[in-house]
Amino acid sequence: MSPYDPSAFPPFAVTVDLVVLTVRSHALCALAVRRGEAPFQGRWALPGGFVKTDEDLGAAAARELAEETGLCALDPSAPVPVRGNGAHLEQLGTYGDPKRDPRMRVVSVAHLALAPDLPAPRAGGDARSARWAPVEVLLGQEGAIGRVAEPADPLAFDHAQILADGVERARSKIEYSSLATAFCPQEFTVGELRRVYEAVWGVVLDPRNFHRKVTGTPGFLVPSGGTTTRQGGRPAQLFRAGGATLLNPPMLRPEV
Repeated sequence: MSPYDPSAFPPFAVTVDLVVLTVRSHALCALAVRRGEAPFQGRWALPGGFVKTDEDLGAAAARELAEETGLCALDPSAPVPVRGNGAHLEQLGTYGDPKRDPRMRVVSVAHLALAPDLPAPRAGGDARSARWAPVEVLLGQEGAIGRVAEPADPLAFDHAQILADGVERARSKIEYSSLATAFCPQEFTVGELRRVYEAVWGVVLDPRNFHRKVTGTPGFLVPSGGTTTRQGGRPAQLFRAGGATLLNPPMLRPEV
């Protein structure tokens, strides 16, 4: 048998790209950075970077998340979501088109991160600036309520496809899982959770039907014992995410 010769294979690099989603001003927004270096200098892109030689993929994604947002990644396998200075982080997919990066062959392992309303980002590394933007603006789509997104150049690399895949992952998973609570603070009202669903799906939901569905699964929401008037009106009961990770029956996404 011939000895293994690494030089017989073409070199390539591995990166992690992050689809970081949050809800700001009742809209689903993603983190975007304006590239300060070639290639695609001056274009908006998803945050991310090259994987270091001594890192595994999860550690690289968590590092980039911390560098771009100051957030720590939460353990998605935990039975009860933990709140605090953290974000849900999961692997989204792998993107390896040979022509996706003009510098060299680069394979990206994209990750999806979700967190409650996040502060204004600060640019770092090779990013010239950073911002939160509604996902339909970054994707150049018409808004869900009829508004047309502001003109924008396409995202760098294949980041438009990665972003679209991340948004669809979030939209589909909140139908049956507790993922929507990752957009909420540690304690939240049913109305605040409903507005998360409305922002992610881009629809208006019936408050009574929504309340019945999310409180009908035992352990999905657990009363925290408190109330709040931060949304105005009468005091509303506060809940936290419970141990149930699945909605049964699922809450199917309305057709837009």
